[in-house]
Amino acid sequence: MVKIFSVEQLRAVEAAADASGLTYDRMMQNAGRAVAGRVLRATAGREEIRVTVLVGSGNNGGDGLVAGRVIAQESSAQVRFYLLKARDETDANFKAVQDAGLFIALAENDRDQRVLHNMVASADVLIDALFGIGVRLPLKGAAEKVLRGVRQALNDEKLPAGDGRIITPSRPEAPAARPYVVAVDCPSGLDCDSGELDAGAIFADETVTFIAAKPGLLQFPGAAAVGELHIATIGIPDDLPEMRADAPLLVDAETVRGLLPARTANANKGTFGKALVVAGSANYVGAPGLAAMAAYRTGAGLVTVGAPGPVVAALSSQLLEPTWLLLPHDMGVLAEGAARLIRQEIASYDALLLGPGWGRETATRDMLLSLFETSMYGQHLRRPIGFATRVGESASSEPSPAVFPPLVMDADGLNLLSEVENWWDMLPPDTVITPHPGEMARLAKLEVQDIQARRLDVARTKAAEWRVVLLLKGAHTVIADPGGQVAVLPFKTDALATAGTGDVLAGTITGLLAQGLKPFQAAMAGAYLHGLAGEITARQQGNTRSVVAGDVLWALGETFRLLEGA
Repeated sequence: MVKIFSVEQLRAVEAAADASGLTYDRMMQNAGRAVAGRVLRATAGREEIRVTVLVGSGNNGGDGLVAGRVIAQESSAQVRFYLLKARDETDANFKAVQDAGLFIALAENDRDQRVLHNMVASADVLIDALFGIGVRLPLKGAAEKVLRGVRQALNDEKLPAGDGRIITPSRPEAPAARPYVVAVDCPSGLDCDSGELDAGAIFADETVTFIAAKPGLLQFPGAAAVGELHIATIGIPDDLPEMRADAPLLVDAETVRGLLPARTANANKGTFGKALVVAGSANYVGAPGLAAMAAYRTGAGLVTVGAPGPVVAALSSQLLEPTWLLLPHDMGVLAEGAARLIRQEIASYDALLLGPGWGRETATRDMLLSLFETSMYGQHLRRPIGFATRVGESASSEPSPAVFPPLVMDADGLNLLSEVENWWDMLPPDTVITPHPGEMARLAKLEVQDIQARRLDVARTKAAEWRVVLLLKGAHTVIADPGGQVAVLPFKTDALATAGTGDVLAGTITGLLAQGLKPFQAAMAGAYLHGLAGEITARQQGNTRSVVAGDVLWALGETFRLLEGA
């Protein structure tokens, strides 16, 4: 997995690499070549490509000079450079561009920005090498002026000939192509530590960042400007002590592939584990099916759905694969008596999911409290000595403490927990909880905007405080465990911003737990599978608007095929 380093950590890595013999100049050459490689790959097979390189005054600009020169040397592209400030004549990379006879424009000689507008608007590829990771916001002076000019050129409507009206709505005129924007290390106007975004920031189609990912590239609002993220190692050795520093990790396909449970030809359903999904209510009939089938499609050998009778009646004729556990209900919602049946069953299962589609009625809350009250983890909920017992009840009639299998708490299970003081004391250690930002706000008694502004820090802190594996949903989902491990998912797609996809995620994680993965591994792999399935579905449909949770469920098969190379 790729590490996520702060700007300060990256400075330390670069200094250590330079001291070990990998000079700053060599790192710059490697960085520029990495950017050039991405551009050449993106434009392969195209003729008469025009590339404009926006060059800042620092090292980021040096990377851009190298990238542009390499592109000019290794292709027939017309490469032009627009400099924010004059470069020192002793700058070897600038001199190499001059010696190559490539066109160079200087911002101070372009006061009305006509040259800038033309160079941006006429480009097929725009390389943003203005500011990089050292930017300080807000941008002012010449920097702000150039960024504003770039944005104006990029957003120029360039209407088709005539008045530009669309005569046939089903076949509109295609707008002129916007330049393909490649950011060098960090989009200009983005704070790579905080994710803060300047009003004039340049939005990239892809960002080629160096050595490691940066927090701000994965934190909104800045993440919206990143596009597709690529990490180039630029020759830094992995065994450098500074590279081994503790840091959050960016989950990748290779890591997830290594976590997937092995399949053997002589297996039976018991080999791949049994999962119990307790889900659903009269108002949320679909949740149990989505979660259960996700557990199956993730490889679980047997999945049982525990649900209120009306939900079982509605689903059992449609879903043929799950087995069913009818649970006591009160007007279609789980009632307190369901806790006893769940306790009786859980010893037979390898993983348990609680919460999807429960609703937030009092009867279900009482069921949840009763379930944990008689667990070995919920001792603080028991009646104190001297509390009156019911007629005919004796202290010896209390059931033995229930021991839970690996547990996932999701959706309304979390909402109901949030109403209980010190709710985390009820849960088994390393329970996987999967809140979206609103649920997280209720659990942590924080504002949503505060959580979203500090997703990595909040997840790390609360996972340790609550002794859980915390999966904070959203674009670039964050996963943290009690020991301080933090992982971030690479996906940010609104295809998953639709009802029911959380049920699919919870079922996916539960299916992996049933097959023996550890909670942090199951959360990490499950979230990756889920995110990739969302992207696959959006690609298949050609848009993100039309994706529904069932599409994501069906795409899990294709997700495994891609990951395992079948």
